Amino acid sequence: MKSVSAVALVASALVACSASAGIVVYTNQSIWNARVTTDGLVVETETFNEVMDGFHASPFGGSTASVAWSASASAGLFAQGGVLSTNNPETLTFTFTPGVRAVGGNFFGTDIDFNNASVIFTVALSNGTSFTGEASSPASFTGFRSTNAATISSLTIDVEPAEGFMGGEVPPVYPSVDNLYFGVVPAPGALALLGAAGLIGLRRRRN
Repeated sequence: MKSVSAVALVASALVACSASAGIVVYTNQSIWNARVTTDGLVVETETFNEVMDGFHASPFGGSTASVAWSASASAGLFAQGGVLSTNNPETLTFTFTPGVRAVGGNFFGTDIDFNNASVIFTVALSNGTSFTGEASSPASFTGFRSTNAATISSLTIDVEPAEGFMGGEVPPVYPSVDNLYFGVVPAPGALALLGAAGLIGLRRRRN
């Protein structure tokens, strides 16, 4: 069970998007994936399935094939069943090394017992691009794609209850992530293999 913060968040029903030049925001994972691969990038996934359940001191990190990520929150992190969240209802921050050309994730909210909660969430990049929407399950997807080769090095996730409450204390909600997806430039070796596969395919068609 997570600890409870004394700070109550005010509910709202805002859905908005603020995009900076060179960044496109997506809420459809299939379209994000198609555009990322069309850019010549490969998608690497962090599922958090290998993260041990329970509390983790901040910062806490891991890596995919080519991206090292770090998650941080002032009161630490909490994981359960392949979902990474904060230990207190506060901002969750991810940083990536090296920066990536695209990033997406299943961003949502959980309650103190790690049950899915209906929330208004905001995902923001360090360059000012942000997206605000409503989520009630881990299926919620938000993705960002750089169109000018600029890299994305960090993002933050904030949540607040999606429904208003008449009197009493507003139940705390916690920013949570089920998966992170990175669009990265293929390694030179991978590019060489792709090129070789293309040449072999051409030869086969000509024979």
